[in-house]
Amino acid sequence: MNHVKALVMKFVMIAAVLLIILTLMFNVPFADTLWISLVLTLVAYVMGDLMIFRKAGNRSDQTKRNAIATVSDIVVAFLVIWLMADALVGNNIEIITPAIISALVIGGGEWFFHKYLDRSVFTEKHDNTRPAAR
Repeated sequence: MNHVKALVMKFVMIAAVLLIILTLMFNVPFADTLWISLVLTLVAYVMGDLMIFRKAGNRSDQTKRNAIATVSDIVVAFLVIWLMADALVGNNIEIITPAIISALVIGGGEWFFHKYLDRSVFTEKHDNTRPAAR
């Protein structure tokens, strides 16, 4: 259930950023922005959160894990937004600038989202009840 809650939170964050930047500022159609938001949420959660942030280092390296995962999320966000918007919208607008702006803003949100994940979703990093290996 924690993963579902985290996915919904991530989708709302990404959709809000993309609706403001892509739809309101750069006139990308609303439906296209929602599709980009959905795909980006799923790809970034699996790659950035489950694979990179969760698996990198131990709990004491939270800042390092967060920095690595946030940079990877920025790169993934840029690529997904740029490629999907180019495919969906075509050459109607120059999409690289809004993709860069969106990726950087999403990256800022991801820094705080990773802190939430560490506290509330990936609780195995906090589990001190396991006996020490002999």
